Amino acid sequence: MVKVIRIKRGLDIKLKGGAKDVFAKANPADLFAVKPTDFQGITPKVVVKEGENVKAGTVLFYDKKNPAIQVVSPVSGTVLAVNRGEKRKVLDIRIQSDGQFTSEPFEKAQPSDLSAEQIKERFTAGGFWSFIRQRPYDVVANPYDTPKAIFISGFDSAPLAPDYDFILVGKNEDFQLGINALAKLTAGKIHIGINTEYASKVFKETKGVVIHEFRGKHPVGNVGVQIHHIAPVNKGEVVWTVNPQDVVTIGHAFRKGILDFSRSVVLCGCCVKNPAYYKTVYGASVSTIVDGNIINAGQARYISGNPLTGTQIAADGFLGAYDAQITVIPEGNTQEFLGWIMPRLKKFSVNHSYFSWLTPNKEYCLDTNLNGGERAFIMSGEYDKVFPMDILPEFLVKAILSKDITRMEQLGIYEVAPEDFALCEFVCTSKIETQRIVREGLDFLKKEMEC
Repeated sequence: MVKVIRIKRGLDIKLKGGAKDVFAKANPADLFAVKPTDFQGITPKVVVKEGENVKAGTVLFYDKKNPAIQVVSPVSGTVLAVNRGEKRKVLDIRIQSDGQFTSEPFEKAQPSDLSAEQIKERFTAGGFWSFIRQRPYDVVANPYDTPKAIFISGFDSAPLAPDYDFILVGKNEDFQLGINALAKLTAGKIHIGINTEYASKVFKETKGVVIHEFRGKHPVGNVGVQIHHIAPVNKGEVVWTVNPQDVVTIGHAFRKGILDFSRSVVLCGCCVKNPAYYKTVYGASVSTIVDGNIINAGQARYISGNPLTGTQIAADGFLGAYDAQITVIPEGNTQEFLGWIMPRLKKFSVNHSYFSWLTPNKEYCLDTNLNGGERAFIMSGEYDKVFPMDILPEFLVKAILSKDITRMEQLGIYEVAPEDFALCEFVCTSKIETQRIVREGLDFLKKEMEC
């Protein structure tokens, strides 16, 4: 019998605009953008030029420090532009799709028949390393490392998050092949975290993995929280993490010999008229999905990802490389009469400031208003209530701000990623951008450790 791991600390933010388990149709996107900034830890060296024809799987850029890490085109078509910013920093590579989705060749094989080196060679050829991230540092994994384990979170507990059990229906074979390939790359085990409230049929039927059942509030679905409660990362250790849909992409390539980077995304949020799931490809323009389906479109915030950790994009922006969610919520650019003095019967409150605590299952339409500005960072203990790790989050953030490497290590920085601090940022009365601080701290520590 699988032991249930119960997470007591956290916070479920119930928002309006959740999607039912149904797919809707939209016109295929014809414009795509691949952004190097999506792939943390990579210093890009672009190898394509404007006007060049590419296929799905054609290398767009690779990591200057580790050329085996290649980021490839998600579609076939023509490179429209290589956009650069200050100091010639690569902002994105724009691709005009030809609608054919022609793939670079990929040799079909049974992963169980291949050696670890052969699997690595195929991962490099398919651009799959960019799908795999590692702890510590929450960056793209180093192909030359041997992780002590690989972790996959089989569910997402963030507000309005997609349901992977629904998305992966009928993809058991590809998921299993992807698992078989990944299993060759670790001396340890592959761990999959599932939610006890869902069927998780695809995951429960997967062979060669260790299943862990979790129950609790968000961020119980964060892979970092699951790693912490299963096999914490110590200094000198490396673990890898992979998204379930990317496992399917890997398995599909081994089964069909085709590089298919399509994925299912959920369009959700209280500004969406008809929330639903859509088939698309990473890097795709979201305009074909959102056009005509948004309430008060001129006053809406478009987010690639979930409301806590996602990235703001334009209405004709592009889906992030790791995102399976497009969230549209109201902008918070209005001022409220009498401010905090108002009873705010329709406002969500973490504490008992408003009467929302009397209706814990009520759904809210929250906007992006900060309700105040940044102020002195006060150690109040409020982070601890929503941070389900045996780590002192406020002290860790302070250590990062002071660049105290010894304290950062003692306080568990090797275990965390910015997303683990999203709720801390949400409840912070000082309005501190904790996710940004943690990202900067991880980048600083990685640079120092490589010197």
